[in-house]
Amino acid sequence: MSAALKWFKSSYSGEEGGSTCVEIAVQPTTVHIRDSKNPHGPTLTVDPGSWAAFAAFVGSGDEQRSIQ
Repeated sequence: MSAALKWFKSSYSGEEGGSTCVEIAVQPTTVHIRDSKNPHGPTLTVDPGSWAAFAAFVGSGDEQRSIQ
């Protein structure tokens, strides 16, 4: 993983702490995902299409229903 990754978290994330937030770093062919409270811990990588589908699913509110 490149040391030059530029990490950011959602504008919906607060600064007060408590709940865990994710951060992402976007490259042309990969989206890197990590726990903002453990920046040196493990990361998950997915392709941009998978990330877009996940973000659309979460944004739709469908995550409130069980996944089948």
